[in-house]
Amino acid sequence: MSTPQQPSYPLDLVARIKAPVLGLYGGKDDSIPLETAERMQAALKAAGGRSEIVIYPEAPHGFHADYRPSYRPETAADGWSRLQGWFKANGVS
Repeated sequence: MSTPQQPSYPLDLVARIKAPVLGLYGGKDDSIPLETAERMQAALKAAGGRSEIVIYPEAPHGFHADYRPSYRPETAADGWSRLQGWFKANGVS
């Protein structure tokens, strides 16, 4: 359901996305359901381009936030490594 603060969701905009997207999702995220991450993954794939969605099956929301109980050091390290590689591959760094 859209609201004035969030009139569209990322899934609503996939066809208009021109930049490559890297999404790092937790499979046990209570804020972003796994089904939503999987739908985004499928939509980006169908749209073509250089997007990638990575789902960490055991990770909760905030797995990269080292100040939260949800922090998962191994998953965070993998995500950080992927992000650095993504930036390099896409001309950001």
